[in-house]
Amino acid sequence: MAHRPKRTFRQRRAHSSDSDDAEERSAEPEAPGEQAAPGPTEEGPPSGGGRAEVTDWRARARGPRGRGRVWASSRRAAGAAQRAEGSDVPESRMVDLSTDEESETHHSPESKDDHSSSSNSSSSLEEEFSSIVNIPDAAFIQAARRKRELARTQDDYISLDVKHTSVITGMKKSSDEDPESEPDDHEKRIPFTPKPQTLRQRMADETTPRNEETSEESQEDETQDIWERQQMRKAVKITKGRDLDLSYNSESQTVKKFDTSTSFPPVNLEIIKKQLNTRLTLLQDTHRSHLREYEKYIQDVKSSKSTIQKLENSSNQALNFKFYKSMKIYVENLIDCLNEKIISIQEIESSMHALLLKQAMTFMKRRQDELKHESTYLQQLSRKAETSTNGSLAVGEKTPWILEEIESRRSQRRQARALSGNCDHQEGTSSDDELSSADMIDFQKTQGEILRDHKKIFEDVHDDFCNIQNILLKFQQWREKFPDSYYEAFISLCIPKLLNPLIRLQLIDWNPLKFDAVGLKQMPWFTSIEEYMASSMEDSKKEDGSDKKILSAIINKTVIPRLTDFVEFIWDPLSTSQTTSLITHCTVILEELSTCGNEVSKGKQDLLKSIVLRVKKAIEDDVFIPLYPKSTIENKTSPHSKFQERQFWSSVKLFRNILLWNGLLPDDTLQELGLGKLLNRYLMTALLTASPGPDVVKKCSQIAAYLPAKWFQSSAMRTSIPQLENFIQFLLQSAQKLSRSEFRDEVKEIILILVKIKALNQAESFIEECHLDHLKSVIKEV
Repeated sequence: MAHRPKRTFRQRRAHSSDSDDAEERSAEPEAPGEQAAPGPTEEGPPSGGGRAEVTDWRARARGPRGRGRVWASSRRAAGAAQRAEGSDVPESRMVDLSTDEESETHHSPESKDDHSSSSNSSSSLEEEFSSIVNIPDAAFIQAARRKRELARTQDDYISLDVKHTSVITGMKKSSDEDPESEPDDHEKRIPFTPKPQTLRQRMADETTPRNEETSEESQEDETQDIWERQQMRKAVKITKGRDLDLSYNSESQTVKKFDTSTSFPPVNLEIIKKQLNTRLTLLQDTHRSHLREYEKYIQDVKSSKSTIQKLENSSNQALNFKFYKSMKIYVENLIDCLNEKIISIQEIESSMHALLLKQAMTFMKRRQDELKHESTYLQQLSRKAETSTNGSLAVGEKTPWILEEIESRRSQRRQARALSGNCDHQEGTSSDDELSSADMIDFQKTQGEILRDHKKIFEDVHDDFCNIQNILLKFQQWREKFPDSYYEAFISLCIPKLLNPLIRLQLIDWNPLKFDAVGLKQMPWFTSIEEYMASSMEDSKKEDGSDKKILSAIINKTVIPRLTDFVEFIWDPLSTSQTTSLITHCTVILEELSTCGNEVSKGKQDLLKSIVLRVKKAIEDDVFIPLYPKSTIENKTSPHSKFQERQFWSSVKLFRNILLWNGLLPDDTLQELGLGKLLNRYLMTALLTASPGPDVVKKCSQIAAYLPAKWFQSSAMRTSIPQLENFIQFLLQSAQKLSRSEFRDEVKEIILILVKIKALNQAESFIEECHLDHLKSVIKEV
């Protein structure tokens, strides 16, 4: 067995914890004799091993230690040479014990109780060492504390030559009786490492039975016993007057004492039987409920197993899954194809729109330039002062060439009307939209290139992904096989978005301003969608996802935007053919939208708003009726008279084209545009400057013929609409002048005009005033 190394015990002065550090530092070099090295014959673990064992025992006996300053191992090593020259082993043991006991006197109040309880458990050890252990009394501890406080207040330091006697007589008693002797909060030391064990702790560990390897449950019981003994000892200290037997045997059990004075209700066999029956009934009810739940779970398990068996044995489910998977793949491929082709479709659509816009701007600019040059030429012609010396007019270089071109086109139109037999034609009502041969060839060439590119877009695509009828056939199969999932997926809302690029591609060559344009109902996509909607087998409960709204949604999202572009940028309101064709297509579209909701009505309102704005722009930019002196225009063959006549009839043509929108545009809007802005502002000015005669009556009759008949359908109506008041007054003035001349037949024509526009009161007053009794029959016929 290996010999223990020598152990060194260092004495600590019995002073406060605050001054221990400084005093011991100064005491070590001055008192080497107080330190001793153990003899060579002593056996044990390496340095500090024995003290560690005692410390563990003390910790288990009294709980956490108080303020204990642990010195670093490097400091103990520094004085190893001095401790090696010290006294023998028993002396070092005595000194170390006194040092540990002195440090215990400065613990917190909680540690004092723990210390008292631990001392009781080791009473045998205390009796053994009572002859060599001295406990300082309370007077000594109080004097040492006062001296320390006095030195701190005077010199702000603690003297290093203070001597203390290492005795610990009566320390526990003074600690209990003088609580004020405890160190203040700022004097307490905070332990950062475990404190070394004292000699008492080490010896207690050696004498205690080696039962530390028992089970965790026995250790907890031992700790509980120690804690109970401590609590009982505290109770003894508080009462002090009671002499209780506090001996506690760990093997004995505590007997609970009952108060015999307490009265309990009487108990008999019936009560016990009744309670048992109640308890039995509750248990039986619980058991029955558990049985019912168990049966239900068994039934659910059987049902689940049968369902699983059916699904496993059913081949339809596999087919259904296969169909849904194929449909998913088809739709994904269709979307990928359309996403790839939409850019090309937009480019071709923009090219065609730019070509038509260029042509429309060419016609508009040419008409405005010709009107400007012709008006300037006639103004200079009427001013003799602006002629040069050789009698020629000071006109621009291009004016003669432009006038010749205008006259050439008019001659060609006269010849064409003569060949067709249309002799009742007024100059100025032609559209004048002829192109030169070079311009026509260039336009047709560009249009042909765009249409060729249009056909190449889907030439590398299978028909199932570019043919609208084939695409709808796929969705029709879905609707027929699985109608529930079809309507739950809101396919009626998805189809218009899927078909939008394909329909736009078919509308690239569609021009609603041409009189020979293909109607919407004759287009392939229109007929395919109608057939798809007709084959729908949905019931009335699926109105939100109804396939009946597919066509209206396509028109609203695809056709109306393209039609709006034509109205805003390409349509010429002065052209009767364009206006008639546009009205035809708009009528079809608006009829299809008549059963749609708010979203569709918004598209309709946008289209009508664009029509109104375009008409206003035409009135402001294209209407021009010059005014010349009567002497100039009385000659019907003069260029001034011809020019004024052409411009007047051109304005009448626009007046007619505006009123053709009757039934599509609101009556208030039409009356404001046709009567308020055009008739009263321009046409009436030209009529007032003309001399009354057959020509004026003819013009008035033509204007009245263009007025919508539904404005005057009321049989109780005796007065015309307010916007026609100026026109009615002009008719009455003309009739009065003509009644005094030889043009009596024109007077009757004027009365007929007044009767048509429901100006019956004014017509009767005029007949009575002029004594035209033979014309009363005209009014009575109405």
